[in-house]
Amino acid sequence: MIATSRRLELKLLLSVAAAALLFPVAAMAHPSLVGANPAANASVPRTATITLSFSETLMPKLSGARLIMTGMPGMKNHPDMPMKAAASVGPDGKTIVVKAASPLPAGSYRVDWHVVSSDTHRITGSHAFSVR
Repeated sequence: MIATSRRLELKLLLSVAAAALLFPVAAMAHPSLVGANPAANASVPRTATITLSFSETLMPKLSGARLIMTGMPGMKNHPDMPMKAAASVGPDGKTIVVKAASPLPAGSYRVDWHVVSSDTHRITGSHAFSVR
């Protein structure tokens, strides 16, 4: 009787473990940055649009970005300078599009982003590039 009870416990444990493996892991993942234009650390011609692509659909009201100039040619100790830009979630729901008021002058830039997907956890990060 005890051996039968142990076998049932073992079968139940194995069934639960097998079921856990069948559930998609992505449901528990957080959104992550999977691509950007300009690419990370790229040097690009003047542009007014930066696009960040994420692994999951974003909640538009809780997701956004700020564009910051971090360096300017000829200025050794350039302080971080927020740029006038609007950020919104793109039509596909998985991108943040940052549009500067005008094409960016030569310098280095950082986009500080924050996103929230269906798991409701706020994830933050930054993306750097330069304009030549």
